[in-house]
Amino acid sequence: MPLCSVTSFNFHLRTFEKMFAVTLEEPTMLRYAIAFPLICAHFVHCTHEMCPEEYPHLKNHGLHHCNSFLEELAKQTSNCVLELCAEQRNLSEQLLPKHCATTISKAKNKKIMKQRQTPRKGEPERDKPGAESHRKNRSVVTNMDKLHLNLTELALTMNHVHSFSVFEHTIFPSEYLSSHLEARLNRAIVWLAGYNATTQEIARPSELLAGVKAYVGFIQSLAQFVGADVSRVIRNALLQQTQPLDSCGEQTITTLYTNWYLESLLRQASGGTIILSPAMQAFISLPREGEQNFSAEEFSDISEMRALAELLGPYGMKFLSENLMWHVTSQIMELKKLVVENMDVLVQIRSNFSKADLMASLLPQLIGADNVLKRMTIIGVILSFRAMAQEGLREVFSSHCPFLMGPIECLKEFVTPDTDIKVTLSIFELASAAGVGCDIDPALVAAIANLKADTSSPEEEYKVACLLLIFLAVSLPLLAADPSSFYSIEKDGYNNNIHCLTKAIIQVSAALFTLYNKNIETHLKEFLVVASVSLLQLGQETDKLKTRNRESISLLMRLVVEESSFLTLDMLESCFPYVLLRNAYREVSRTFHLNRVPTSTH
Repeated sequence: MPLCSVTSFNFHLRTFEKMFAVTLEEPTMLRYAIAFPLICAHFVHCTHEMCPEEYPHLKNHGLHHCNSFLEELAKQTSNCVLELCAEQRNLSEQLLPKHCATTISKAKNKKIMKQRQTPRKGEPERDKPGAESHRKNRSVVTNMDKLHLNLTELALTMNHVHSFSVFEHTIFPSEYLSSHLEARLNRAIVWLAGYNATTQEIARPSELLAGVKAYVGFIQSLAQFVGADVSRVIRNALLQQTQPLDSCGEQTITTLYTNWYLESLLRQASGGTIILSPAMQAFISLPREGEQNFSAEEFSDISEMRALAELLGPYGMKFLSENLMWHVTSQIMELKKLVVENMDVLVQIRSNFSKADLMASLLPQLIGADNVLKRMTIIGVILSFRAMAQEGLREVFSSHCPFLMGPIECLKEFVTPDTDIKVTLSIFELASAAGVGCDIDPALVAAIANLKADTSSPEEEYKVACLLLIFLAVSLPLLAADPSSFYSIEKDGYNNNIHCLTKAIIQVSAALFTLYNKNIETHLKEFLVVASVSLLQLGQETDKLKTRNRESISLLMRLVVEESSFLTLDMLESCFPYVLLRNAYREVSRTFHLNRVPTSTH
């Protein structure tokens, strides 16, 4: 086409735009669509030195239409790529473990199926993975074939030139495609999560991870095909998903999963409908009559925590941890208020806990003992979930960066009780970022440090911390009256999650007394002594309703020692005879088996 004919489009822009739209509608013409942005590069020839005032106007037209055409081409190409990714994800989903039950069932009942002449009604035959590749003849065209053909044509037009100039601007078509792919991939990952704010439904982390891998794997296969820097696109998109908001200000999977675990799983765990089962290393749902069962174990077992860490990465897991700590500190604030409210009585109890007669008159004066236990249990539930998430992060980090995990774990081993506290916390913060568990949680220390009130002195805050442990210790016997406080051997825990109390007691104590620069072991020993005396005095209680689960509550003493590196069984033996624990285990085991196995009648 002569140059004068090409530049004349500058004066017939509506026709120019319509011709471009018609070209996009015809699949066989897609490969030539790059001609329209290239024509804009010739608009500079419409200028003349005798009419300098026209130059800005022509320049704006040329850049605007070039940008508009390339944006549309990049949009069409990215749409095609993401549609193909969705198809690949659907194929990948067929291979998920949850779909194998039907196949296994059919294989197991193969003989019965052969004997049956016709299949049962309502049993549609499900295609096996790979059936989509079977073709009766070459004329059969699937949706994926059409998408591949369109992508081929679009890739040809986007790769026609590496760059070109419009007036004094250099244009790179591949950058337009990269930008659109990145934005679309971000939205696609969030869409794969399937979060529904109304019903509080969300995809399991392992299923989302499988979908993301399908998307990423297909986009990587297009590296030499679409002409864009797909490695950068994938890296930027996945990195943005580890932040609370992406580059467009939209919520990411980090925010969605953080909110979901806090508002759905942990809230129900605090309400008693979900319990932590140390035996299964997962939260499990308790069956409720007339209510739809929510399988918490499908979102909280080891594989799901590992998948969650893989998706969110260290940055996302840190965001999750910070939100968990915010909820922990809000509970600690309420606990401090309860301690201050009972300050005078707690001071007397701390001095006279071994005097049974005096304790009998002091304990009824305590206000909100049940509330203290409940709030501390909530803290324990949150910290237990965080520990599970950290373990998932540690496994992922060890798999991806073993050369970094080794030195971090080695550095942590050099920390001793004599090490400067600032150095200790710095090392623990590094270890915690990699998912390594620490005796003192640096995130919890930092969160509690932000709670310091300007009006209260450090001595007053330290006194409140000491009395909080006393309050907990003397309140433990109240748990024996709760029917849900029976220790389940099968779950290795209690139906009211009071086994989470142990983690709350140890972690909160370690953080508080680190913050006040006091000896952690000394105060935990004091807690053991007061708790032991309180539980031993429970043995003199004549009301059977108050002592119905006394043996189960006694087992908490051993769980506290096992949870802490600051305590030993010898310390426990000095204040709580092991023979009581042995008898408690035997009684709990006997009761558990009696409740499970019905007695035979002769």
